[in-house]
Amino acid sequence: MSQPAHLPYGGIATFARAPIVQPDGDWRADVAILGIPFDIALGFRPGARFAPRALREASLRYVPPFTGLDGVTRLQNVTFVDAGDVVLPSLEPELARERITAAARQFRARCRFPVFLGGDHSVTYPLLLAFDDVPELHVIQLDAHLDFTDTRNDTRFSNSSPFRRAAEELPNLVHITTIGLRGLRHDPEAVAAARARGHTLVPMDEVEARFAEIVEALPPGRQVYLSVDVDAFDPAVLPGTSSPEPDGFTYALVLRVIAALAHRHQLLALDVVELAPNLDPTGRSELVAARLIMETLCEVFHD
Repeated sequence: MSQPAHLPYGGIATFARAPIVQPDGDWRADVAILGIPFDIALGFRPGARFAPRALREASLRYVPPFTGLDGVTRLQNVTFVDAGDVVLPSLEPELARERITAAARQFRARCRFPVFLGGDHSVTYPLLLAFDDVPELHVIQLDAHLDFTDTRNDTRFSNSSPFRRAAEELPNLVHITTIGLRGLRHDPEAVAAARARGHTLVPMDEVEARFAEIVEALPPGRQVYLSVDVDAFDPAVLPGTSSPEPDGFTYALVLRVIAALAHRHQLLALDVVELAPNLDPTGRSELVAARLIMETLCEVFHD
């Protein structure tokens, strides 16, 4: 006998019980999920390759539609599919990037809002290449780290460099806003290069004080790619990440930022990266990240 679909510990773990499809298949959906189990570009603790599977399992706690205390039902008519993971070569990063870009292009042609489950933050670079046709593309990055380093350990394609590579290759990428920066380790050259390009850098200790300014920094109606590195969170909220930094976002503040941005701009896609479920034996980290994905979708599809 098959397990009832409402049991989070029964059945096959697709994201939010979404039907399984092939990335290049004949399907259309409002939301499509793609896993990118890649973490060989990390500079510290590995484990982000396990995040897509962990997020799928955690998402079974949050299967839409959702009805709140206000009586409003959310995501009731939003269609979901799960296209599994990009098939990645184990130790061929250049080929991996090509496959990630190709899969993201397929997704954009078939769904209204792609959700990409990383993976370390290096995967955002090949994902952004699939948005090369978007006029005046903006990126909003929630992150403890700038990730605009030119080279690290003799490589130009680490998880410290995705936005540097994207800015070099995409003439349509006009602006990057990074929110939540903190910690002892900052690359002076990367900071100078980002500021020279006109990027907005918001330290964590200024987020609440500058909240309205941050939200209103971009003219309304911009087309925005949202990248969430889970180390943006305070490690007391989400400890399962390679490079946690104290004094980060609370869950409520992250959601407040995302809700304001979603209502002001057109969010094109979401990636969630740097979750390392092996570093949090409680399973809390993937539950927090899965809920954030769902609440982001509630804001994107709020009408």
